[in-house]
Amino acid sequence: MTPHRQVTSKEIFMGKLPFGSDLTEGLTNVCTERNITLGRIKAIGAVQSAKIGFYNQKSREYEFISFDQPMEITDLTGNVSLRDGKTFVHAHVTLADNAGKTFGGHLAPGTVVFACEFVIEAFAGPQFERTYDEETGLTLWSLE
Repeated sequence: MTPHRQVTSKEIFMGKLPFGSDLTEGLTNVCTERNITLGRIKAIGAVQSAKIGFYNQKSREYEFISFDQPMEITDLTGNVSLRDGKTFVHAHVTLADNAGKTFGGHLAPGTVVFACEFVIEAFAGPQFERTYDEETGLTLWSLE
C-alpha cells in the first residue's frame, strides 16, 4: 500500500509578496507567521530574476539555472511541511520569458519578486516531517 495520511482543509490565506523580496523566503515567512506547517501553495505573478533547479538523479545533486531577466510566473505549485522541526516550503515553478518560452524546475532561493499573488491552503492533520531518503538522496516526507 502506498504510504499516505488523511488531512483536511483548515484555512485558506490569499495575499501578495512585497516587491523585491525573495520568493521562497517570502512564502516561507507567510507560513511561519501564520503557523502553517502543513499545506499547499499556488501562486502567479512575475519575477525580476530567477533561480531554478533540476535534481540530477545520478550525482544526487541539484543543478541550478539562473535567469537575470524579468519573467512571468505562469504557475507555482508547492507544499508546506516540516524539515528539522521548522516550516519548510517546497515548490516548483514554471516561468515564461518575453518570447513566451517556458522554463521550469525546483524553486530556489535567489528568485526576486516583481509581483506575486499567492494562495496558501493550510491543512489539519498529522505533521509531515522531511527526513533523508537513502534511496533518492532527497529529504522526503517520512510517512511510515
